[in-house]
Amino acid sequence: MASVKLILKKQKVDASGEAPIYLRLIKNRKTKFISLGIKVALNEWDETKQRVKKNHKGSTRLNAYLATKVADAQGEIADIERRNISVSARKLKEVVKGKPVTNFFEYSYGRCEKQKNTLSYSTYRNYITYLKKFETFIGHTDVAFEDITVTMIKDYAGYCGTTLGNNNTTINFSLRILNLMFRNAQKEDLIPRSLFPFDKYKVKKEKTNRRYLNEEQLQALINLEVSERAQAPLVKDMFIFSVFAGGLRFSDVLELKWKHYNKKEQRISKTICKTNNPHSFKIGSTAIDILEKYHTADASPEDTVFPFGEITERYFKDREYRADQIRRKTALVGQYLKAMGNKIDLPFNLTFHLSRHTFATRALNKGMRIEHVSKLMDHSDIGITQIYAKIINSELDKAVDQYLN
Repeated sequence: MASVKLILKKQKVDASGEAPIYLRLIKNRKTKFISLGIKVALNEWDETKQRVKKNHKGSTRLNAYLATKVADAQGEIADIERRNISVSARKLKEVVKGKPVTNFFEYSYGRCEKQKNTLSYSTYRNYITYLKKFETFIGHTDVAFEDITVTMIKDYAGYCGTTLGNNNTTINFSLRILNLMFRNAQKEDLIPRSLFPFDKYKVKKEKTNRRYLNEEQLQALINLEVSERAQAPLVKDMFIFSVFAGGLRFSDVLELKWKHYNKKEQRISKTICKTNNPHSFKIGSTAIDILEKYHTADASPEDTVFPFGEITERYFKDREYRADQIRRKTALVGQYLKAMGNKIDLPFNLTFHLSRHTFATRALNKGMRIEHVSKLMDHSDIGITQIYAKIINSELDKAVDQYLN
């Protein structure tokens, strides 16, 4: 139960000898003060009775006003405590002051909907999914930002790891979504910048271990004979094309049209799916040979290069349908590539995204400047590309240890 009391802050006496009167709220041993905008001289305040003494010329009027403020505060507190037993001292202060308390889920879901058309659909879907995950943990949506404490964050991380079996990377991403909503609410001045529980709790990051094909493994895949039935040869060509075409993501390879390829300049120019950035770069002979393999005399500029399922008009107009199709096709490609990886005895599962990693490590190994690799991969920050440089350095260290010791 919270307590309300009137106090005179004697330590804030001004030059005229007057001190301000505050409402003091105490909840769970946490104290908050609310200024009432009234000052009186030290000898005009009765600390025991919490009243203005009669020697103040407006004592009757002031005491009536103070009694009303106390009664209003007690009424607001009683009301909110009936509705939410987890209320904090900060929340009580805001309710008493009349400042609206911001509901975390109402704000977060609302912000996602406002940004739905500016975010990629996969990002929007991820935000909603992880917010729902947090909602499931809480059990309801009646949660203010102030209710999300360090203890709650720790308990949520424990729930993700123990109950859901998430690894540290997934747990960190789960917390990052909550962190993002806090940052956005602060930018909009809906919550104070001091309210940020994530500074006091961190989940240990797992060491990044990016897989890629070395030259021997890549050559083994290129030389691998796959069944001409179904779509195995097509999937293999799409993967190898990505390795030799700037590490294009699967969605960009899938949506690549003949109008995106300038044969004379040997250049690919298209808008990247993930970042929506216009991207243009030259490709080498291996990638060109693969393109020529799929070019037909009656090919239209609007036709997709790789016939991996029909890409309809709806695909480009309906974002949700598009994301669902990419997800389904990614899963199918993964099945084909996993089988190929097993045939060439890879010590890890072969996925399409490894074509991107393979391009980066090969380019750096062959001496391409990291700035150029970053540009080709359409990285937003060169720091992302530096991860591959660290891989190269690590491989170099292993070579020195193996051959020069």
